[in-house]
Amino acid sequence: MTRVVNWGVLGAANFAREQMAPAIHAAEGARFLALATSDPAKAKPFLAFNPDLKVHSSYDALLSDPEIDAVYIPLPNTLHVEWTKKALLSGKHVLTEKPLTMKASEFDEIISLRDKTGLLAAEAFMIIQHPQFLRAKQYVDEGAIGRVEHVDSAFSYDNRTDPGNIRNRPETGGGSLPDIGVYTIGSARFVTGAEPLLDTLTARIRTENGVDVFAQIEGEFEGPQGRFTYGSMTSMRLFVRQEVTYHGTKGLIRLTAPYNANVYGEARVELHRPGLSVTVDRFPDARQYKLQVEAFSRSVVTGEPYPCPLEWSRKTQEMIDRVFEVAKPI
Repeated sequence: MTRVVNWGVLGAANFAREQMAPAIHAAEGARFLALATSDPAKAKPFLAFNPDLKVHSSYDALLSDPEIDAVYIPLPNTLHVEWTKKALLSGKHVLTEKPLTMKASEFDEIISLRDKTGLLAAEAFMIIQHPQFLRAKQYVDEGAIGRVEHVDSAFSYDNRTDPGNIRNRPETGGGSLPDIGVYTIGSARFVTGAEPLLDTLTARIRTENGVDVFAQIEGEFEGPQGRFTYGSMTSMRLFVRQEVTYHGTKGLIRLTAPYNANVYGEARVELHRPGLSVTVDRFPDARQYKLQVEAFSRSVVTGEPYPCPLEWSRKTQEMIDRVFEVAKPI
């Protein structure tokens, strides 16, 4: 890839500073060129990635910058749709942090704008770029564990001491399902190629201040290998945990640190087979955010399909919508 994609970031969010700005800076074929923030003090840490960084005082000013090809949006969840549409209408490719929308139906106008403008728009669902998940998918596709019969996943952290956090506030689209349910659901869909049977879903949810802080889901998926059962747990009030397993008739795949690879813990794929056989694949050097930026930039330059299109992300949101519809309070 010879052309370099110039990136801008809307907002000086902590996650942008800690993860995505370094990823854009390190990614092949990408250049971190601009940041939009009204607070010059918040811009200073970003200068470490580009001393000549252009700092715009407003989001609209950055979107009007003719040098910017693509923007990354890490704003609070309830602002994602608005600024994704504005970015597309400004002629920018756009990668928006998950969840891109708060309702599946909101994807439709963005998909229409994407098609009308010919620009790339996507939700930042980075785990499918990580070789950990690609290896797990390879094992399932090859039949290494036989027919998949059950998938279960868990993702939890505890932020109860930070009530001002956007994840704890309903007006900013908080809750464990919007924040991390996309991972527990999406990891099942991606590796198995299966989709949830929405009429089989049941759920239990505990809320605080109008947001879900614990969600337990059960149901069925159907895919290339037939039907299988599914269970997941997300929480913002439990000790940290990340794990996903794919349980088959002839073996089991277990992923450690599947969602914050090499931050929560070492990214591994364990393949458990008969006779106490365990094959372990380790990925200590893979940087999933960098890989995400490279894949997006490559699609911008070459026109090749992006691995996580909006239509795929919409289906995850459809399941989250359904969970909220059927959930019983606890």
